[in-house]
Amino acid sequence: MSFFQGFKEFAIRGTVVDMGIGLIIGAAFGSIVTSFVSDILMPPLGLVLGKVDFSNLYINLSGGHYSTLSEAEAAGAVTVNYGTFLETVIHFIIVAFASYVVIIQMVKLRKASIESTKSKNCPFCYSDIPSRALRCPKCTSTLEKKDTPPDRKNTLVRIRSSK
Repeated sequence: MSFFQGFKEFAIRGTVVDMGIGLIIGAAFGSIVTSFVSDILMPPLGLVLGKVDFSNLYINLSGGHYSTLSEAEAAGAVTVNYGTFLETVIHFIIVAFASYVVIIQMVKLRKASIESTKSKNCPFCYSDIPSRALRCPKCTSTLEKKDTPPDRKNTLVRIRSSK
């Protein structure tokens, strides 16, 4: 097998394609979250906190005075851009929360599929049947369900009278 043939087989596998699609969607999601944080979330938050523009918050280490971050950067001043850092932290928190929600849902789906594949033995014909089955598909025997108490309405009670 040649190198290129092996690479082709590797690239065509479903997991590699799924991973590539996941990366593309993740990058698009990241840009959406970045826009959400900087364009929608931060302006009202800055307004509530006293008309603060977070992208313009910086500490000038060069000693000069500049009214905006872009002026300081144009002059070549050394700055610590903590406003941009705050936006990046909020961006990370939103992406981490969204990832957490997706992972929780995947775990629930995987757990449900695992529970549906569990099996038990039929007490009559000893064949493997699904654990939630109420009737054996092989011998058609009715199986008792141990989770629910017996129905009291249909239970016959015999009362003996003393004579």
